[in-house]
Amino acid sequence: MAAKKPSPKLGTEQAIDKKLAPQPDNDKTTSLAPHTADALGEKMTTNTGLPINDDQNSLKAGERGPSLLEDFIFREKMTHFDHERIPERVVHARGSGAHGVFKLYEPIPELTKAGFLNDAEIETPVFVRFSTVAGSRGSTDLARDVRGFAVRFYTQEGNFDLVGNNMPVFFIQDAIKFPDLVHAVKPEPDNEIPQAASAHDTFWDFISLTPESAHMVMWLMSDRAIPRSYRMMEGFGVHTFRFVNAEGVASFVKFIWKPLLGVHSVAWDEAQNISGKDPDFHRRDLWDAIESGAYPEYELCVQIVPEEDEFKYDFDLLDATKIIPEELVPVQRIGKMTLNRNPDNFFAETEQIAFHLGHVVPGIDFTNDPLLQGRLFSYTDTQLTRLGGPNFQEIPINRPVVPVHNNQRDGFMRQTINKGKTSYNPNSLSGNDPQQVKAAEGGFVSYLERIEARKMRAKSKSFFDHFSQARLFFNSQSEPEKNHLIDALTFELGKVKTVMVRERMLGILAQIDKGLAAQVAFGLGLHIPEALPVNQHVPADGDPADYQSIQVEGSLDRSEPLSMANTVKDSIKSRKIAILAADGVDDASLTTVKEALEAEEAVVEIIAPRLTITTAGGKIIPADHSFLTAASVLFDAVYVPGGTNSVATLEAEANAVHFLNEAFKHCKSIAAHADAMQVIDATYFSKKVQTDEGVIVGDDNAALADQFIAAIKLHRFWEREKPRLIPA
Repeated sequence: MAAKKPSPKLGTEQAIDKKLAPQPDNDKTTSLAPHTADALGEKMTTNTGLPINDDQNSLKAGERGPSLLEDFIFREKMTHFDHERIPERVVHARGSGAHGVFKLYEPIPELTKAGFLNDAEIETPVFVRFSTVAGSRGSTDLARDVRGFAVRFYTQEGNFDLVGNNMPVFFIQDAIKFPDLVHAVKPEPDNEIPQAASAHDTFWDFISLTPESAHMVMWLMSDRAIPRSYRMMEGFGVHTFRFVNAEGVASFVKFIWKPLLGVHSVAWDEAQNISGKDPDFHRRDLWDAIESGAYPEYELCVQIVPEEDEFKYDFDLLDATKIIPEELVPVQRIGKMTLNRNPDNFFAETEQIAFHLGHVVPGIDFTNDPLLQGRLFSYTDTQLTRLGGPNFQEIPINRPVVPVHNNQRDGFMRQTINKGKTSYNPNSLSGNDPQQVKAAEGGFVSYLERIEARKMRAKSKSFFDHFSQARLFFNSQSEPEKNHLIDALTFELGKVKTVMVRERMLGILAQIDKGLAAQVAFGLGLHIPEALPVNQHVPADGDPADYQSIQVEGSLDRSEPLSMANTVKDSIKSRKIAILAADGVDDASLTTVKEALEAEEAVVEIIAPRLTITTAGGKIIPADHSFLTAASVLFDAVYVPGGTNSVATLEAEANAVHFLNEAFKHCKSIAAHADAMQVIDATYFSKKVQTDEGVIVGDDNAALADQFIAAIKLHRFWEREKPRLIPA
């Protein structure tokens, strides 16, 4: 059974209001400030506190007369309704959030002076927002897309936002091209089609003219773009940041989140079906897991490069289209994040949270990555429009857990009532308060980096290698993953109407891997062009030859962490298992396996022709779904218990047979009691039972349960696709 849900020790509602006193230095907890409101048992009022006598009828001149402009209660109510939806994010509009805590394993003072990374006794509150990138707020969770993975740490030194994705690299190297990238991937402006999809002309036109995108395209076309769950995907800070310790010594750092459940995906065909059956699949999965006590957990990892090793590698640390392979710089696991509480209000928290890379704390600083530098401007700028002005930091979900004092005043939606006559510095009328904080006492100081250079618009030649890491990623994939990637590229480019764009993209793919390009070209019915397209991102008076990609022979041919085939496969915790049953199901065959699955903390649901069934022993039990409301794509595995009447009913039920066929097609674990072979024989995979490791049949209920659990832990049996008879 799922673990009992404990009460969260901390949450992001610790946002401090003016009345909350600072905590003593030796206090390892943070008091909660009440920023939620519950109307149960309360009287209705206007926003000024006026008790409302009638909220059902507007003010009129007589019962059937015209409504009156005088009706201030109606105007207030309607005005608020008219404005209760803020503009959605330009990118990452479709999101889902959760509260939680971060706990450090061991202090790391040799690396950073950041307080929350040097006290293993405290639990730092966090809020996490997962998201897709390209689609609108109403789009499906299962689009082939990058996933945002943004984490806010509410530390005792202020908010720290680690704003990343589930992919460690990005499409572009310089932020000045970001508007072009987003314009290209968004629905085309003439007809606003397609929604939440990159399979269209404008995106691939841009990509085919931007060779630096090659590495990111490999990730985007891989199974990483269709995760099984937010709980089963990695997170990356993307950029190289700096750690700075108390002595002022800096090192370069990459941030990575590793999910304890492993990194898993769904099949593309499965994703398309899920989008129709439950477009909220990922947000529902996250919500249900937290509500049941199956809290998502991620370890925070860092890769550390000493400053003296900045130019040690055959790639540039400041290039956001490159990773640091873990074989070159191993990850250090420094702490664990646990998501343990769902939001109280989606709009107030998930929608209004305003992440920003510029939210750092002492001990964490920036590098000269030109994509990072541009994001430092962009995030504040967009919040000014989206959240209505400069006071978005005063929204409860955005408030830090420490008091805020500065000379900023007024503006739209100002919440703080600032007393006193001085709002400038220096001043003598108020004792020059608020005081600046000395660096030795925790004041933030930027890292003293020596810079001597001429002003110019240019790109470092160390950024010119666009294909070696794209090749590394492709070579590192398992055979099924490579097949999925080829299918994805063939599908996406097959949607492109302009043949010239397809041909240019084949030229890019040929620089990555000739075999990859050949298979995609075959699927498109085209030939691979001989020459690589000229890089269009050249200054007007520049020589294109100076900006062509260079080929660098990397020190690695493969990297194991880049393949999901090598991920953690040791748990079925929170996996959803379907049991197909009908009247007359054998009691022991049903309950033994069900209880064994639940003992491993799986979520087990019974699917039946109707919502109650009577077992062979005469027990009436509820079904969780009928075949009309359930589908195999919403489950990780399926089991068919014995029972003569139940088996006969399921064999005659077309939806039950389809459920099994589809589960097999999507490479999932299937188990059946030996007495249920009649149902298995009705499927198209019945002849493969003896040879497929993911299909388990037996007559010993306990042994059957053990084998089934072991199979589910492996996630999928992708080798079923080997003959290429089953679509990805």
